[in-house]
Amino acid sequence: MTFGARLHAAMADRGPFCVGIDPHAALLRDWGLDDDVAGLERFALTVVEAVAPHCSVVKPQSAFYERFGSRGVAVLERVVAESRAAGALVLLDVKRGDIGSTSQAYADAYLDPASPLAVDAITASPYLGFGSLAPMVDTARAHGAGVFVLALTSNKEGPEVQEARTQDGTTVGALMIEHLRRLNEGAEPLGSFGAVVGATIGDTGLDFAFNGPVLAPGYGAQGGTAEDIRRIFGPAAGRVLASSSREVLRLGPDRAAMREAVRAANDELRS
Repeated sequence: MTFGARLHAAMADRGPFCVGIDPHAALLRDWGLDDDVAGLERFALTVVEAVAPHCSVVKPQSAFYERFGSRGVAVLERVVAESRAAGALVLLDVKRGDIGSTSQAYADAYLDPASPLAVDAITASPYLGFGSLAPMVDTARAHGAGVFVLALTSNKEGPEVQEARTQDGTTVGALMIEHLRRLNEGAEPLGSFGAVVGATIGDTGLDFAFNGPVLAPGYGAQGGTAEDIRRIFGPAAGRVLASSSREVLRLGPDRAAMREAVRAANDELRS
């Protein structure tokens, strides 16, 4: 089964809310934990236990585990394995982007089931040229995985690249969407190659009906609402995976409160 098909089924079954499992140092302290590997492990696995059985997708941010070296990456491997065992898809937020053999090595690390860090999908940066992602795209196709490509992010630095225009006047962000449209052509019920578009990006005038999913970070604590998603994405809103971390994680270590936050977000987004 392709990633797009698995994601389509998971969103229909569990809802369109994605929980970011991001162990910021400040959050560890707020939970009464030390900013060390033991605190990381306690935090991350508590979140997995609370939310992974109830949401369609979890999205660990790799950097917050990598900062602890090999022991932190070992915790990330457990987060991936236990989240998948609980029925959630795992989207690893790594934003990798490189060329040639290095791009292939990233693809092998995250998208090949033989790897201990294999996940359902990753985030990727196309700003060495969309074609630089070809090894990731090909490996994802070979193993039924997915890739979410940065297109229109909501950070203040993004527009200097994403709103720049090509020789024919197309913005770079719009060009990323067109590349994804071609990659997903003919896929049923949903393509496996998605776009990352901020939930607080505002009106863009773009057509997001490119037959693939959209990851929309910024929902919840960062200000994005269900109404924003309906307005920005229009008819494509049903394919949007709205993502938040702080909205849920700030409620920990209370597992019941985190579960309830997932339920409430899914109810709001489905409405």
